[in-house]
Amino acid sequence: MDKKYIMEYAARSFTLEDIELIQWTRKQYPDLSRTELASTVCEFLGWTTDAGRPKAAPCLGFLEKLESEGFLTLPPLQTEKIRSGKCKESFTQIQKPEAEITGFLADYNGIRLVLAETPGDRKKFRSYIETYHMLGYKRTFGSRLFYFIVSGDRELGCIQFSASSWALKERDEWIGWTTQDRKQRLHLIVNNSRFLIFPWVHIPNLASHILGLASRQIPSDYMRIYYYEPVLLETFVDPGYFHGTCYKAANWEYLGMTHGRGRTGKRGDASKKDIYMYPLCRDFRRYLTGEKAYRRGDPEHDF
Repeated sequence: MDKKYIMEYAARSFTLEDIELIQWTRKQYPDLSRTELASTVCEFLGWTTDAGRPKAAPCLGFLEKLESEGFLTLPPLQTEKIRSGKCKESFTQIQKPEAEITGFLADYNGIRLVLAETPGDRKKFRSYIETYHMLGYKRTFGSRLFYFIVSGDRELGCIQFSASSWALKERDEWIGWTTQDRKQRLHLIVNNSRFLIFPWVHIPNLASHILGLASRQIPSDYMRIYYYEPVLLETFVDPGYFHGTCYKAANWEYLGMTHGRGRTGKRGDASKKDIYMYPLCRDFRRYLTGEKAYRRGDPEHDF
């Protein structure tokens, strides 16, 4: 075995960094069940089938091996079936309304973001994404927020924020943090993982307006629900389909392109995407590198 690999399981080799990533995932998301933890680890490590589905069963076996050797403490055993990371629920087809929604921003006073907090709301949100977003719905774990974009009693779209990418060369160099910094404070970065304006909504500048609303609302919502405030937003735009116009208009910073390795920064063959970042406070780098100690409610979102 190559010296950089310290363990093998199910015809796969694991490095010390892989083991540390698994330990970090367990610590960062303590409420996940064993099967949810296995699916999350599969996503982070790129341990998937050719169809992109997580190899949850062998991963769970490997997690149990790590526990038996003292590397990890797993959640208590439950009577549950292993689920794949791809959501298998049945979605309600949301039909397009008869009338198009058109006009200008000034015609729609009070546009706001409304959290999908009830089980019914979250199911409707997932149905919207599965029906109208080009990537469909994918199960997410850890901290995440789902919003409906609302004006009056009309829904105009939805937007999702979830866990950031584990490793991203361009971002990590731009921040200037170390691997240890990243392990300790990665949760302070949030990924805009889905953004949908319904295809029957045609309001110029709506998307960039929504990004502005989100940047102001996310810190307080994360504090209320997860007891900390993120300091940086990230997103990835496929240039084969979009030009990132709304992110540019909302003053997100372009960092370059990914290397086509997926959100873990290693293994896989995802398409290359444009990288955009948006700081939520002036001292975001100091918080992320540990130069300034982070305390709950400490960042001042004063741009």
